[in-house]
Amino acid sequence: MNLPAFTLAHWCLLIAALLPIVCAGIAKSGTMKTPPQEGGYDNHDPRAWMARQGDWRARADNAQSNSFEALPFFFAAVLSAQYLQAAPLSLDLLALAFVLLRIAYIYCYVADKASLRSMVWTLAFLVNVAILFLGYR
Repeated sequence: MNLPAFTLAHWCLLIAALLPIVCAGIAKSGTMKTPPQEGGYDNHDPRAWMARQGDWRARADNAQSNSFEALPFFFAAVLSAQYLQAAPLSLDLLALAFVLLRIAYIYCYVADKASLRSMVWTLAFLVNVAILFLGYR
């Protein structure tokens, strides 16, 4: 049985799937050693704990939600392009661009750079649209 090669686009799928977990780690960072009674992370009620957070922790949590929301379209676009036998190099480069833009998006979100964040989100969305149509000749 000949399996297709594991490409950069496949790695990008994995990285994109891990980005929400990275965001959660950012939101919780530095709170694990502090007891919940003193404001530290509460693993018994993590959603209520997160709801009480503000500033960059809340923005990291919002970036986590948005990262989860971006996954289905990215996965569908990449898998569709692969199914339609899009040029592998083009797919790899666009998938990498998407992941890098999503990392920039997370940075902008956590750093409270709202206008830049919106611009980066739009670019990542357009790259995803390009991936979706890459297989059509």
